[in-house]
Amino acid sequence: MLRENSKTVKDHYPEHNLVLVGFMGTGKSTVGKILAKRMNRTFIDMDRKIEEREKTSISTIFAEHGEARFRGLESALALELAVTTKNVIACGGGIVLNEANLIALGMAGVVICLSAEPTAILERVSRNNNRPLLGGDDKFEKIKTLFEARRELYAAINHQVATDGHTLEEVSDLVETLYCNVAGK
Repeated sequence: MLRENSKTVKDHYPEHNLVLVGFMGTGKSTVGKILAKRMNRTFIDMDRKIEEREKTSISTIFAEHGEARFRGLESALALELAVTTKNVIACGGGIVLNEANLIALGMAGVVICLSAEPTAILERVSRNNNRPLLGGDDKFEKIKTLFEARRELYAAINHQVATDGHTLEEVSDLVETLYCNVAGK
């Protein structure tokens, strides 16, 4: 794999940001942290950055101000990050709802979509109650509905990595290789 001879590769990563998008539970934050460390880059989790700035949780923003407020904060941060370099950015699952977000982030980076099937997503997020769009009963039905509503938006992203059946290290290797191939052109 790339890491076996990455001594020379790591010294020559392109300056472009690595932008990870995808449905919740596809591994954006975890893989992003692995790759930021590997690439000696700053890791930015957009959801966490918004929580830090707003001094409250995403769930609270949704509950008290609505999804539209959160999406506005998300878009503003996407524009801010569009003029940066050498970051690994993990976007929230809904970043694809506004095409301008992807255009902005793509101007300074390589956007890679991580994917997984709904059953794998349920398994990964079932213990996390901090998902405002999955509140209440029957998380699997909510995942399937939301997944179907966004499927085409994720599929439209040029660079894809399926995470089903892969370890975090394997996914990280696949993303790293794709990033280097795309950004190095």
